[in-house]
Amino acid sequence: MEKRYIGIDLHRNQFTCCVRLENGRNYLSEWKLESLPQFVKKLRPSDEVAVEVTGNTRLFYDAVAPHVARVVAVDPNQFRVISHSVKKTDPNDARNLALYLAKGLLPEVRMKEKTQAQIASLTQTRDTLVKLRTALKNKVNNILSAHGINLAKEALSSEKKLGEVLAMRFDPMVRTELRVIVEQIRSLNESIAELEKTITDQGQKLPGHKNLTSIKGIGPLSGSILLSVIGDIHDFPEEGKLAAYFGIVPRVSNSNETERSGRITKRGSKLGRTALVQCALIAQRYSPYLKRFYEKTKARRGTGKAIIALARKLLGIIYRTLKNNWVFEDFPNFVLAGVDKTS
Repeated sequence: MEKRYIGIDLHRNQFTCCVRLENGRNYLSEWKLESLPQFVKKLRPSDEVAVEVTGNTRLFYDAVAPHVARVVAVDPNQFRVISHSVKKTDPNDARNLALYLAKGLLPEVRMKEKTQAQIASLTQTRDTLVKLRTALKNKVNNILSAHGINLAKEALSSEKKLGEVLAMRFDPMVRTELRVIVEQIRSLNESIAELEKTITDQGQKLPGHKNLTSIKGIGPLSGSILLSVIGDIHDFPEEGKLAAYFGIVPRVSNSNETERSGRITKRGSKLGRTALVQCALIAQRYSPYLKRFYEKTKARRGTGKAIIALARKLLGIIYRTLKNNWVFEDFPNFVLAGVDKTS
């Protein structure tokens, strides 16, 4: 049976399908998303399918993947033939996906296990709410500063201090503004706490959580976030691939016979990088090995580069810990406990 390469341009309620045969012929069709079960019935076990990443790619992927040889999820921002196409139409996108799938030239995005993907989504929502809360706290500080009252940077993190702010005497309009903002901060505090509990509770069920949290400096919440970013550690054949996925490797530019390394690429998950850096700074307080490395690098290259180098060093430890199923009994001295193969 002739092999088929299928490009899918996916939208909220419909998708365009291009079936490309090995002889180069293309067959286009339009489908409603509600007809996805009927579409699946027309697939063959030898088919390869490429689909753009959108909000409902997971729905499409889960329905199609069990029935075909391979599903490639494609980031349109990386696939410039799609995102910068001169002729930006759904059929053209579907044709290009099918064509480049057949040539093996598509930039593939990993589709994570369902729980990992859901935790990653919760983490993104938490980050959005944390940023909103920070903006509101800054607004309160600005109002107070305008009245000659300067609070410590983290003062508004306590419920007691929020109450004190509301008890201060101001003009009616200022009081109203502060009351509304403080109510929003309190509401955000509750929502963020609920998200963090869910992320932690569900993250503890992920393979590798016990391993990661045995590293002093990685707590239950940060361990869950890191695992939601990493996914299956076996997707990374070497440590450097994981570092590149986190965007924590230097940019390299080549010109003739000259090779230069610059700042880190910052590709990949910003939330993952942030969690990694925070864990690294905590871990070096407990680990003499990491502390020496950090201080030595800081003296030679400055604080900023030392923090990134420290995070890269910790990521190497994380990689080997997950790859080898290590559990630390005494992380500061790198002493392993008996390994639980079921973890």
